[in-house]
Amino acid sequence: MLWSLIAQVCLICLVQKRLNAKDTQDAMLDKNDLPVAVPKADEKIDQKAGQKVGQKTEDKPRSGWRKLVADNARLVAIALTLAFFIRFFIAEPRFIPSPSMVPTLAVGDRLLVEKVSYHLHLPHAGDITVFEPPPQLQEYGYLASQAFIKRVIGLPGQTVQVSQGQVIVNAQPLTEPYILAAPNYEMPPVTVPAGSLFVMGDNRNDSNDSHVWGFLPIQNVIGRALFRFWPLEKIGRLDISD
Repeated sequence: MLWSLIAQVCLICLVQKRLNAKDTQDAMLDKNDLPVAVPKADEKIDQKAGQKVGQKTEDKPRSGWRKLVADNARLVAIALTLAFFIRFFIAEPRFIPSPSMVPTLAVGDRLLVEKVSYHLHLPHAGDITVFEPPPQLQEYGYLASQAFIKRVIGLPGQTVQVSQGQVIVNAQPLTEPYILAAPNYEMPPVTVPAGSLFVMGDNRNDSNDSHVWGFLPIQNVIGRALFRFWPLEKIGRLDISD
């Protein structure tokens, strides 16, 4: 995203440069069209210098390239400010480093994570969320910068259980066409506390998720994975049913 904005700025700079060059050329033509002043009889002309004797040489106008550099620097500063604002408050790109979300997401997939919607409402069941490791994982050496990506299964107040190859929420088995395989483990019923989520990877048998380390504080959620932009053959929106 940042590189895209910088590329746009470069294009704007090239267009601006061409426009400035054209304005300079037009100004020169207008100057050449002015009538030539006829010197008075008592005025001597220095033919070699091309100016009246005794007349002070006028200061050269400020070079056009200086103005161009200043304008372009201003445009770059604006673009960088917008890029950082978008990166930290609206959306950011992320890549998938592990197979925990296979088959929905593969290692190396690149996603756009939007950050606005969760300021307006809580995450929904089925959302694919990106989050900072909860405290219990950071105690085991995970850094806050090592973002995780999982699917929301249980919301605050709901009871989640894994039994006989099925994930059960509030005593209702979930229909999950997006998982790689049914879970081969058992988990007794747990109730999601207020301000927390229960999240799981779609690769149920190879995912370090809530069935291992517990509940995810909602405050750790960075945003919702909304759009896959790489690889190109998989480009498109990520739906809950993916």
